[in-house]
Amino acid sequence: MYVVATAGHVDHGKSALLRALTGMEPDRWAEERRRGMTLDLGFVWTRLPGAGDLAFVDVPGHERLVGNMLAGVGPVPAVLFVVAADQGWQPQSEEHLAVLDALGVRHGLLAVSRSDLADPEATREQALARIAESSLGKVPSVAVSAVTGQGLDDLRAALVRLAGELPAPDLGGDVRLWVDRAFTVRGHGTVVTGTLGAGTLRVGDRLQLARDGALLRVRGLESLKETHQETGAVARVAVNVTGPGAATLRRGDALLTPDRWLTSDTIDVRLRGDAARDLPRELTLHAGSAAVPVTVRPLGEDTARLRLDAPLPLRVGDGALLRDPGRHRIPAGVTVLDVRPPRLTRRGAAAARDLELSTTPGRADGAAELRRRGLIRRTDLLAMGVPPPAEPVAGDWLADPDHWAALKTRLAEEVEQHAARRPLEPGLPPEEARQALGLPDRALVDALLAQSPGLRRSEGRIYGAEARPSLPPEVEAAVARVREDLTREPFHAPDADRLRELGLTPKLLAAAEAAGALLRIDKGLVLLPGADARAAAVLARLEQPFTASQACRALNTTRRVGIPLLEYLDRHGRTVRVEGALRCCRGAE
Repeated sequence: MYVVATAGHVDHGKSALLRALTGMEPDRWAEERRRGMTLDLGFVWTRLPGAGDLAFVDVPGHERLVGNMLAGVGPVPAVLFVVAADQGWQPQSEEHLAVLDALGVRHGLLAVSRSDLADPEATREQALARIAESSLGKVPSVAVSAVTGQGLDDLRAALVRLAGELPAPDLGGDVRLWVDRAFTVRGHGTVVTGTLGAGTLRVGDRLQLARDGALLRVRGLESLKETHQETGAVARVAVNVTGPGAATLRRGDALLTPDRWLTSDTIDVRLRGDAARDLPRELTLHAGSAAVPVTVRPLGEDTARLRLDAPLPLRVGDGALLRDPGRHRIPAGVTVLDVRPPRLTRRGAAAARDLELSTTPGRADGAAELRRRGLIRRTDLLAMGVPPPAEPVAGDWLADPDHWAALKTRLAEEVEQHAARRPLEPGLPPEEARQALGLPDRALVDALLAQSPGLRRSEGRIYGAEARPSLPPEVEAAVARVREDLTREPFHAPDADRLRELGLTPKLLAAAEAAGALLRIDKGLVLLPGADARAAAVLARLEQPFTASQACRALNTTRRVGIPLLEYLDRHGRTVRVEGALRCCRGAE
């Protein structure tokens, strides 16, 4: 089912035309029927062979009611533009066309109404010429009379063709239902209506209220006065919702698929329209059925930053418009380019941002968005309405290939620079690497390291492939004394007193190990490099399994060294515990 909005001067016979077309009354209020003028949104529909159900949002035409008109026309995909043959093109016709043009509406049909009162051709020619200059371009037209019925069959046929030209809706898309009416039904509670532009609604679904994040449950669902368990886009829907805050729902609210949208109070946009270069600082942004005051900061000739008084659920490529309520004009339409723009704090930042936005296509382009951001979470990109162009590099993180390659180069440079600054501790801690690279998550450091053959991790630090501490001469001498002792008795690790006598602190022992001069098996216990392999070879010659005492005797060492050495061999997979305190060498289980 497709939704078509109507537009025209005050009434232009629009309501009468919709009554004749659908058999329904579009004017909901007695005052509207008394005055013959649409004051608020009306909703009617009809079923046409070849098109199914077509619903119409009847919008007011008077200039003082343009806010109501915008709430109805914002979410719809096509327009039935009504101009009366006996009145011709009017100022309100021009204003409505400016709205449609600002929103970028591309599908439409002209109906020249009241054709029984005047020759429709002059009005048709004038209206088609004006409409052709807008985003609608060349549209078909029908002359019609609600009184005589002339042209109604032609209008129905034209509507069927129009419906067939509309793009197929995204039934699996994320729901964003802009509320255009909210009311209470006795025994049911709160009901809201709106145009479902994408996605599918089901009874029992949870929907998130955009303005405060409250979760509401879909208690009931109607479309065109028929009860449904499920309704897909595009559709006029009435949704009975329950939950915290349901009673506060109002026009301009949005109900969303939970956790799939970002709400933004600052957006960067591309401007369209003749007055876009000379915008007032304070305007109203109309998006969907919402109307929010905004502050405009021009960035370039056709780009601007908008600061919203209240955040809205917007996505890249969304169309909206800026309105000057005081002067009753539509100075510009906008296309949303960025819903998470960077801060502008330095001199010249606005001009630089304008240059960056000049290459932004104004539609959902995953590769382009990733190039601009370098790194972004996949879920955030989806919430912006942008399909991810690649698989994550770590967790949920996506990376632009060029930026990722540059990060790998910078990580290697940071490791080298750290080693040069701290020769005794050349290993770069991962958290320092994260901060140095400005990364938002440690998992990204791990992913960079895994893809960098020239780097390695040891004892929780990152080293270059050949990185070794440079030991001061006095430390080298002390380490040489320890090595001499261990050469004579390989498994008699020097005790704390001996290490203190030589001036070898835990920090210096760590540096000696990183330099490849010693092997630490435990805090304060060092052996020669390769002692673990020698010990495993000795123990392999024992009868398997063996006890700790048997191992200590075979290695000619004490339990002070033997027990930590066995635990070290366990950790590194050279020995395995079996039957309680017994061990055997790996492969001899």
